[in-house]
Amino acid sequence: MNIDHRPRQPKWSTDLCQCGEDPSTCLITCCLPCITFGRIAEVLDEGQSSCVAEGCVYGLLMLIQCHWILSCVYREKLRSKFGLPEDPCSDCCVHCCCEPCALCQEHAELKHRGLNPSKGWIGPPTAPPQLPPSMYR
Repeated sequence: MNIDHRPRQPKWSTDLCQCGEDPSTCLITCCLPCITFGRIAEVLDEGQSSCVAEGCVYGLLMLIQCHWILSCVYREKLRSKFGLPEDPCSDCCVHCCCEPCALCQEHAELKHRGLNPSKGWIGPPTAPPQLPPSMYR
């Protein structure tokens, strides 16, 4: 009996080409990728940057076709945070060749881990729920 004791490397929750599993995110990303990127950036920066500001920077970079460089940086940040592999290839290659799919995959990954980019940064997923003032005794 051969037992492998090596630690398993975490995997992405979705494949790169599984964009269609969340049709609303897919549609927003295809039409206005700056919104999806801004949402991802706000969550990864833990509220230190805003969705609007990051989305605007991304949109401006789209004018000169350099937006994929910024999103590549955030993909690396996401991978580092959760110990994910560069899959199927390097971060820059993924964003340069298939930007919408990469953004959808990153959005799905954050949702899978309890962080919903569509709602913005509301704290870590382990934070206890905040009770409204009327709920206190």
